[in-house]
Amino acid sequence: MLLAGALPILSFPAANLEFLAWFGLVPGLVLIVRSPSAREGGIRAWWLGAGYLIAALYWMAPEIGPAVLLVGAAFGALWVPFGVAAASLLRPPVSWPRALAALVVVPSCWLLTEWLRSWQALGGPWAVYGVSQWQHPAMLALAAVGGVWLISFALVMSNVAIVLVIESLPRQGAGLRPGLALVGVAAGLAGAGAGPLAFALTPATPAVRQVTIAMVQPGIINNTVQRVDASERLTAELSRSGRPGGVKPDLIVWGESSTAVDLTLAKNRGQLDTMERLAREDGADLLVNQDTTVPGKGQEKVGVLIGPAGILGEYIKTRLVPFGEYIPFRQQLGWLTKISKAAASNMIPGTGAHLLYPTDRTGKPLPIGVLICFESAFPDMSRVDTVKGAQLIVYQSATSTFQGTWGPDQHASLGAVRAAETGRPVVQAALTGVTAAFDARGRLLAWMGQSSRGVVIVRLGLPAASARTVYDRFGDYVPWSALAVVVLSALVMFANSRGFPGRRASAKRGDEAQYATGQSVPS
Repeated sequence: MLLAGALPILSFPAANLEFLAWFGLVPGLVLIVRSPSAREGGIRAWWLGAGYLIAALYWMAPEIGPAVLLVGAAFGALWVPFGVAAASLLRPPVSWPRALAALVVVPSCWLLTEWLRSWQALGGPWAVYGVSQWQHPAMLALAAVGGVWLISFALVMSNVAIVLVIESLPRQGAGLRPGLALVGVAAGLAGAGAGPLAFALTPATPAVRQVTIAMVQPGIINNTVQRVDASERLTAELSRSGRPGGVKPDLIVWGESSTAVDLTLAKNRGQLDTMERLAREDGADLLVNQDTTVPGKGQEKVGVLIGPAGILGEYIKTRLVPFGEYIPFRQQLGWLTKISKAAASNMIPGTGAHLLYPTDRTGKPLPIGVLICFESAFPDMSRVDTVKGAQLIVYQSATSTFQGTWGPDQHASLGAVRAAETGRPVVQAALTGVTAAFDARGRLLAWMGQSSRGVVIVRLGLPAASARTVYDRFGDYVPWSALAVVVLSALVMFANSRGFPGRRASAKRGDEAQYATGQSVPS
């Protein structure tokens, strides 16, 4: 079950076998269906979930040590309802009502697992199954309708459909069940076709303005002074050379922790003066990112917008990286700092989303939602920025700790999904890791890999500030619906197990059937 859980992770970057997501859960589901009881199915799903998370987060092992195994073992329990539902509804021989119920209930249980572990107090989302389709704008169209959750639902339903086809095959005295196979095929085609259908029915919002964004990636430089110098040199080159055709940026973005000093303090006025001069020479505001130590409190991550005349606005990182920037339940798990590089103290989170307003080259304000690194994993944060009127979502990132692993590529792929969900172009400037840009439908426009350094310049068409996708308007209605399905299913299962009066009466009338070797025998 551990191996079966790890298998679907190959559909994510950097392996990028995204087609595997359509059938990667089948081995685990088959093992769960072969369980002797629903309880055993739940236990097997626990192991499957543990394998999934450990494989997805393997690259965190150098940073948090054995906590990776702890996370897998603890949060794998969230998959128990998925296993119970699969074992109960897909056990052979599968009846028509159970087959149809499985196509809705089993994906809902998986989705509820993803939604629960996306809660910040439980560490936040990572490797949400739908993100595996980040390279396919046709499937990403589902994100504009129901968020990444709807993509996950379609993928898991397709896996369940394959299991139904498998269960329709002849075995031990039972013949081929073509009707059940037809249901499985139809459901699989529905899951695969939902994305292209949504893509065709939801055309992209027309662009009302064009902007050019420059993203600076200096590479791995551990010395903080040299790091700033490298970003400044790359930025200064823009004013001297620009791009072929004389295109100049409207906004220049640096990565996370691009400066280690508090630019609001008088003692650091010299560095702020240099950044103001760069903004003046390039004719574009500069979005940098600083590590700020608040006396008596702790450290903050702050995105700082700088214009020729000084600081124009700030955004403080709100959702922190578990174990890297804070330790969940530190009182119980604080011992991890003695055996790993887990955060020695908790950073201070910000108060929430708000927009920043750089000025483009025509003198018009550009409303942008600024988020920092791990915050790209949270669908609600970019959606809130969009509802506030952001025309562009900007992420600042640094993943030097995980350089050379799958982590930075997995992280960058999230931008495609956030773009499709909000109908807004997304750019990510990385100090190290991956610098990337996506258009309003999640299509990849630029990608600078982990080993590269330099400046990425991209031209973007921006929708109107009032434009909204279905997901922008209605939010997380898909996981809420999944929760309702799971609760209703649990009530039905409870009623069946307790034998409510109506069921006892029907049993006396001989309406129930016992199954033997695939045939119904009246009791």
